[in-house]
Amino acid sequence: MKVVFIGDIVGNVGRDAVKRLLPWIKNKYQPHIIIANGENAAGGRGINASITRDLFDWGVHGITMGNHTWDNREIFEFIDDEKRMVRPANLAPGTPGRGYTVIKVGSRELAIVNLIGRTFLPPSEDPFRMADEIVDSLRAKHKCILVDFHAEATSEKIAMGWYLDGRASLVVGTHTHVQTNDDRILPGGTAYLTDAGMTGPRDGVLGMEKDGVIHKFLTGLPTRFQVAETKWILSGLCVEIDEATGRATKIQTIRVDEDSWIAE
Repeated sequence: MKVVFIGDIVGNVGRDAVKRLLPWIKNKYQPHIIIANGENAAGGRGINASITRDLFDWGVHGITMGNHTWDNREIFEFIDDEKRMVRPANLAPGTPGRGYTVIKVGSRELAIVNLIGRTFLPPSEDPFRMADEIVDSLRAKHKCILVDFHAEATSEKIAMGWYLDGRASLVVGTHTHVQTNDDRILPGGTAYLTDAGMTGPRDGVLGMEKDGVIHKFLTGLPTRFQVAETKWILSGLCVEIDEATGRATKIQTIRVDEDSWIAE
């Protein structure tokens, strides 16, 4: 099975990049299943029903979220019914939505799990113990499992990769919006990448207008960040998984910006 994961989609620039590049991604990587992190898809904060429908209509099969899950309150109207979307599983008990699901495309099935880190982020339940509970339960029926670990600290993400080695097919980090250069397959067969990177404005600061961010660093004053309107970058990865064992056999990063894609 080939799985493409698209890093955090930021604002309309990120959405336009996904819409434009999905046919190219399908042709180049020939994935069976496409998963995307959509927690910044609506104006950089949260997601709404219209954007969710668009992503699925364009060819995304599953959506993961993160710390901005609830920033657009419209999500409360549909998240319980949208079985193709997951929010961090280790949020407080009783939180709307689901922390894991199984994406079915034809004869292929991929379980996806969303977790959020606790270092430098708002309080949540222990992601490691939650990973034990969910991943071990899923493995009873599903060999192929993707875990999106939405976390700030690289150490916490790396620790989760090692912790789930041999139990998950892919552990991919999101949230920091900068693609890391440590893609590898761990000894137990788990593909790992500390951060998938961002899909959105290339020439801002993590997708935001750079002037506002610089102003905040210079003054320390509260500043309203806005999604930058620049050329786009799309970041993510493609993983090949042995469906019989759930072990990853290949991982390669995807990173293309507007200039290099046009040149290609």
